[in-house]
Amino acid sequence: MRILIDYRPALRQRTGVGEYAHELASALKPTLTTGDSMVLFSSSWKDRLSPNVVPDVPIIDARVPVTLLNLVWHRLEWPPIESLAGDVDVAHSMHPLLMPARAAAQVVTIYDLYFLDHAANTAAEIKRDYPALAASHSRRADAVITISKYTASQIEDRLAVDPERITICPPGAPQWTPLDRYADDGPILFMGTIEPRKNVETLLRAYALLVQRRPNAPPLVLAGKVTPACAHLLKDLEVPVLAGRVKAVGYVSGSERERMYRDASMLVLPSLDEGFGIPALEAMTIGLPVVASNRGALPEVVGDAGFLVDPGDAGALASAMERYLTQPEATRHARDAGRQRAKLFTWQASARSLTRAYGDAVERRRARR
Repeated sequence: MRILIDYRPALRQRTGVGEYAHELASALKPTLTTGDSMVLFSSSWKDRLSPNVVPDVPIIDARVPVTLLNLVWHRLEWPPIESLAGDVDVAHSMHPLLMPARAAAQVVTIYDLYFLDHAANTAAEIKRDYPALAASHSRRADAVITISKYTASQIEDRLAVDPERITICPPGAPQWTPLDRYADDGPILFMGTIEPRKNVETLLRAYALLVQRRPNAPPLVLAGKVTPACAHLLKDLEVPVLAGRVKAVGYVSGSERERMYRDASMLVLPSLDEGFGIPALEAMTIGLPVVASNRGALPEVVGDAGFLVDPGDAGALASAMERYLTQPEATRHARDAGRQRAKLFTWQASARSLTRAYGDAVERRRARR
């Protein structure tokens, strides 16, 4: 079985989807049996994929603009991936739309269905194609991969996908050493792309309330790329109460991201919707207390290891942050419970589930043909 994985989300800055693509591909390699192989596919006019980005896995790096390729793939379903990569048995798209194929089993990945209800808040290409095509593409796919039980249930209910074709492959915890020293007075940290669904506007209101209650509260750090839809929030950081206390540092990756978790006093993730919530898992891995929204997949990820609050209630969000600052027993519980809960999520387990899903997808493709 020759497996092709669309590695394009990890080509440049590895936000959540890019990190998922990279880590899952890296974990998949050791699960392959004799006779199986995998290849990473990328396309771009100017950005080249680094050789050996996943050790001992070959790459196909097409010099085709990604926006052009996606347009013809999504709207014309041409050219088939075999014309770019040779014969493959599995063509795995890392987003909800099919990768055209002559004979390969087609697999799609769906992280969440935010684009169905909030298309105006998404990128132009997503807005153009996902709401119109995701349902039909996912029903035609030989397998659908998702990252949480929450999203799996949405795919079944809203896209009418047979649950037997849905496989849950959640992100795994990073290989980070738990904290041996806690920064009780470290900054309050938000980690993630700053877009409307991340609900940073409510976080800023909650932080202002916290500062009014506790003038000595730690600063707030916003770590993540700011999308155009949220650029106006940067001006809010200059108003009284927030001025000098809130800092937006932009996109961070790798060791810098880990350092920011280690220097923080807590992570706050007040999203209106999440297909998973990787920052929560990263924080729990090292024992950093988490305040998270009670929506989407976050309750499934955090469980009882952190505070779950209504993301529309700035007062409740402020109170949850205050509890970690003033109640040592709550902080200790979050640290211990978070570390234990993070152990439930491993890339190796997800890779094994993915391997089985590929085998099932190939059988379905053969049956259809």
